[in-house]
Formats: sequence, structure tokens, C-alpha cells
Amino acid sequence: MRKASFAPVVDPDTRILILGSLPGDASLAAAQYYAHPRNQFWRLLGTVAGSELAALSYPQRLAAMQALGVGLWDVVAEATRRGSLDSDIRDARANPLAELVATLPALQLVAFNGQTAGKAAPTLAGCGVDVLVLSSSSPAHTLAFDKKLQEWQALRRYMV
Repeated sequence: MRKASFAPVVDPDTRILILGSLPGDASLAAAQYYAHPRNQFWRLLGTVAGSELAALSYPQRLAAMQALGVGLWDVVAEATRRGSLDSDIRDARANPLAELVATLPALQLVAFNGQTAGKAAPTLAGCGVDVLVLSSSSPAHTLAFDKKLQEWQALRRYMV
């Protein structure tokens, strides 16, 4: 089945752009970034920010995230994938990451949520921003929350 990413959630004050690979089935069904109940994205970002993002409604999460200077998007614009595993992504077409980055005057960091997304890091060479590949927030990546959080804490220094 052919699947497509969501529109970027950014504004001119975005200082951190977090890029996933491609939304999973739960996210696509809900039309929300990181909607799978076991995905740790909102818990990780909230812990780093000192805010209970996971307890908020989705619109409130996005508003709170953007108030921190954080934006979201995906490296894959569309692809064929059965299920939600990154390893099953086929025939991918990339999103124009460098073009988006060029429109974000306050951007300081692009953080990739997982190794699959992180493979796109070289496309940002020469864009003048820091790049970081984080452990995936996905439940398929079984690293303990505390270990993931240690890596994700690096985002704090870029937050508003």
C-alpha cells in the first residue's frame, strides 16, 4: 500500500526540526504524528521539556511543541509499505529537506528520530545546522526509555 507523510509542522521560530521516517499505520489512521499509544515520542519530548505533552490533546501538543521551538516532519514523502516497520519501506520518494531547512531562519538543529530517518542526514550537509541522530521513539526499537531519554536530552540546549 502506498503511504504518504504529513505536512511539516513548522513556523519561523522553529529552532529544532525532528524528522521521522514515515508515519505508521496508527498515525496515518489518526492523522496525527506519533499516534501509536506505545510510541514514546511525546513522552520523550515532554520529559526533555519538563512538560506533560502526552497528557494534552493533539492540537495542544503541537502548540506546546512549537512554543518550545520544535517542529516535525518526515524524510519520506511517500512510499510503499505493508504495516508500520521502517524495514518494510519500499520505493520511497524523499521530502525536500534542504529546501524546508532553508525556509527556517531560526533553525539550529535537525534531529532524526531513528536510524532509518538518520540515513537522510547527508542531504543536509552544508545547510549550516547541527545534525543529530537519536534512538527511535518507536515501540519497535526496544531500547529502554531511560536509555533513549539520555540521548534525547541533547535537544534541551536548543529549546526556547
